[in-house]
Amino acid sequence: MCVTSQAATEPIQQAEPPAADHNGSMADQATRLFVLFGGLLLMLVLMLALRWTFGTGNHHPVPRVPDPDDPTGDGLLEEVSRVPTQTAAEVLRSRLGRAGIRATIGRTDGGYRLLVFADDLVPAKLVLSQSDS
Repeated sequence: MCVTSQAATEPIQQAEPPAADHNGSMADQATRLFVLFGGLLLMLVLMLALRWTFGTGNHHPVPRVPDPDDPTGDGLLEEVSRVPTQTAAEVLRSRLGRAGIRATIGRTDGGYRLLVFADDLVPAKLVLSQSDS
């Protein structure tokens, strides 16, 4: 007695891959486009924001930064007098010090310069113009 089943004689059918859903493929394409162009768009927006924030133009005045290597640059100091010797410069500086005016001495090629802050320039000239009695 030999029993054969019908399932054994039928050929095995392979399962077909599911058909691509039209909506799924559009979503995949949109994701690919976003990945491709999203980074570029983000960089462009970031560049524009930084340019707008930190950009320089005519409406953004740039402060004058003194050059530390410039021998004529005195920063906040103004020259009030120029004398040929260091002794004369120290005498004038002590006279300004007695008047309550801060001063410093700077050396140049032709002598010594007496320097004060811009706010003290007029009073310093007044003190130095008076004779020492």
